[in-house]
Amino acid sequence: MAGERQAGGGEGPRVSPHPSIPVSNTARSAMSSEPPPPPQPPKHQASVGLLDTQRARDRSPSPLRGNVVPSPLPTRRTRTFSATVRASQGPVYKGVCKCFCRSKGHGFITPADGGPDIFLHISDVEGEYVPVEGDEVTYKMCSIPPKNEKLQAVEVVITHLAPGTKHETWSGHVVSS
Repeated sequence: MAGERQAGGGEGPRVSPHPSIPVSNTARSAMSSEPPPPPQPPKHQASVGLLDTQRARDRSPSPLRGNVVPSPLPTRRTRTFSATVRASQGPVYKGVCKCFCRSKGHGFITPADGGPDIFLHISDVEGEYVPVEGDEVTYKMCSIPPKNEKLQAVEVVITHLAPGTKHETWSGHVVSS
């Protein structure tokens, strides 16, 4: 009859308790008393000829794989509390935004009193608008570790939008000034 085992020690094909559901190979090996076959190691071109105890490394364990290099510049989140306090107690400077790239997350400010350009990180911009070339800004300064030779603008506030330019908000809305 259907569903009964054959009389030869159960060597016949297994039949599913539900005729509409097929029995897979793994289910067959799980239902049988025979041990499953041992898994076969993959045969790679690089591992041919190596002993079983030695395996070729497929990928480097380096955390820098994929061009993900940690930035040495301190953002608002990584700046130490003491550096934040020193910067907030410092004087307020005025300048003009020389350039700013939202996709890269940084730009530069030209100080009003002259001198070298000051680095500006996206996390240090206060307010609603993304800075564009020609915007007048106020800022405070903080040194950039590890050598503390260069300066970074912090607490940057746009005081006057550049006339005749389109400004984008952080949410993506475009406003003409």
